[in-house]
Amino acid sequence: MSPEDTDPADEERTETDAGGSTTDAFDEDEEFDDLTDVDAEEGSPKAKAKAARERLEAEADRAVEGFDENVVDLLAWLLDTETRARIYVYLRQHPGSTSEEVADGTGLYPSTVREALAELHEEGKVTRGKRKSAGAGNNPYEYEAIAPSELVNGVVDQVQKQLNTVFNLDRRLGGADESDDESPVTITVEDEGTK
Repeated sequence: MSPEDTDPADEERTETDAGGSTTDAFDEDEEFDDLTDVDAEEGSPKAKAKAARERLEAEADRAVEGFDENVVDLLAWLLDTETRARIYVYLRQHPGSTSEEVADGTGLYPSTVREALAELHEEGKVTRGKRKSAGAGNNPYEYEAIAPSELVNGVVDQVQKQLNTVFNLDRRLGGADESDDESPVTITVEDEGTK
């Protein structure tokens, strides 16, 4: 190929190595983060690839954040408050944490965490045991959240009753007695271990 046959755009994309052979200037494994101002020209392949990667990462972050917020919202409904939901999620991720570790990990005030953990323990939604240590002294409680299936089982009866009440609404509005209600809605929760 003669120099006249070479497209000037191709010259930007190729380099000549010490042996005189032509190689692709853009190594696929090359990091895009160390682009120079010259490489970052708006139309360059590196800049386009970097922009595409940044858009994908931003969308993935938004999706994860949205998923996390939806889970927290659902758990807040099950556990009564967002604070308790955040503590529950943290304990599922970090079983055996102390109240201080939960406060550090969630960014909640230590007194708020201690109060919520005491309530959750009293309700049977978290378990606790003393942390074992070699030395003498005050061993703090370690907490673990119950399995999600157990948490759901705790509200199934309430939800089932409410759905059956809605189902029987027309009958009740027509003057029927509560004892005549049907119960067509039955909710069953199966844990992975029971399948």
